[in-house]
Amino acid sequence: MSSKEKIDLFLNKWVSRKLTVFVIASIGLFSKSITSTDWVIIATSYITIEGVTNIVERLMKSKNVA
Repeated sequence: MSSKEKIDLFLNKWVSRKLTVFVIASIGLFSKSITSTDWVIIATSYITIEGVTNIVERLMKSKNVA
């Protein structure tokens, strides 16, 4: 197993890739690699995607129960 595959396996099991992007963007913001405007776009995207994902999961669970 290559190191890339090991990292991918770790990310799949333990860390959401969306969260990883959000954390990296935050690091970029504090290190002044990205602007605050860019960070707001990334943060808003993260929140929106997580919200939609949660809604779909709940809908699927409710359909399976009924």
